[in-house]
Order: sequence, then C-alpha cells, then structure tokens
Amino acid sequence: MAPKQRMRIANERATKNITLRGNVPKSSKPQDDGSPVGPCLLALFLFVVCGSAVFQIIQSIRMA
Repeated sequence: MAPKQRMRIANERATKNITLRGNVPKSSKPQDDGSPVGPCLLALFLFVVCGSAVFQIIQSIRMA
C-alpha cells in the first residue's frame, strides 16, 4: 500500500471521528462483547465440577 493511500485512509477515519464530537470510541478496532469461553466448554466444565461433587458426596455417605 502506498504511503499516500495509507494517509488518505487515516484521514478518512479521523474525519469520521471529528463528526462525532465527543462520542469517539476509545479504539477504532471492533470490540467483541461475547464471552471468551464458548457455551459448550462452559457446560463441560460445569458437568465435570458438579459431577465430581456428586461422586464425592456419594463416597462420603458410603464411608460413614
């Protein structure tokens, strides 16, 4: 990309920010609002944690 073209693109971005007058976003990159962990991985984690808790309770009942 030529330096003039790069400067033109940067100027266009700055012009868009000027028209917002105080409502400029902190970053020009799009932000992801989603969680970093997917729902399947979260479900698997909860299954493992809750499952191990249930087995621990069953084991403690048998030993007592």
